[in-house]
Amino acid sequence: MSQLLHTMLRVGNLEKSIEFYTQIMGMKLLRQSENAEYKYTLAFVGFGEETSGQAVIELTYNWGVEEYDLGNAFGHIAIGEEDIYARCEAITKAGGKVTRAPGPVAGGTTEIAFVEDPDGYKIELIQKKSATAALG
Repeated sequence: MSQLLHTMLRVGNLEKSIEFYTQIMGMKLLRQSENAEYKYTLAFVGFGEETSGQAVIELTYNWGVEEYDLGNAFGHIAIGEEDIYARCEAITKAGGKVTRAPGPVAGGTTEIAFVEDPDGYKIELIQKKSATAALG
């Protein structure tokens, strides 16, 4: 059976991104590798290894590239949380940026919030009890 393994994000400051995903979002640094010949470093972060069925995030740092144009095609990463209210409070206290306060989605009852990583990527937090339901 196929499995979604990871989503790759290009980052401008690998250490800052690793710190955000591990210290603020609560993920683990699963592995890191460097390719000196092609001048890039990869760091994989997540709540668990792909071998356990988890999807992870691949942070790609191309040496010397400090900023990317995020464009308008990519939307966000979604993470299910037991309590998005407490999670947003913890993220704010840890120095993270909450861009949409927790609450029901417009016109519905599904509770969501949005945070932003150091490169501007959006992360949607969805109350786990309704994470697999359509937003409504």
